[in-house]
Amino acid sequence: MEKVENYLVTLGITYESIGEKTWLVNDDEKGLEQLVIMAADPLVVVRVKVMSIPSDHREELYKTLLELNGTDLVHGSYGIDGEDIVLVDTLEHATMDLEDFQASLDTIGLALAQHFKVLSKYRD
Repeated sequence: MEKVENYLVTLGITYESIGEKTWLVNDDEKGLEQLVIMAADPLVVVRVKVMSIPSDHREELYKTLLELNGTDLVHGSYGIDGEDIVLVDTLEHATMDLEDFQASLDTIGLALAQHFKVLSKYRD
């Protein structure tokens, strides 16, 4: 799993190792905060908590997330984990190259920035 760490270094991304095969990215310059990367062969999972699920307007929020999944995301998708909205992408470790890894991170950073206004209206 050195590949993931090598890519993080090559891309100049600020990160820390938080466990075996798990890294936490906090890089304001690249728009990535509290992003977790987990290498679980055969996959590399890139995941970030977007927000807590609000108590009101849930159905409208879920519809919005599905629309964003279908029209706006190239890599990854929005999902629900417990009481949190998450943005997750998976890559196949064996075939993942630097460009794939960077595209995944770029797409997540861009989605967080572009969708902030749309999703922030649902925050409690």
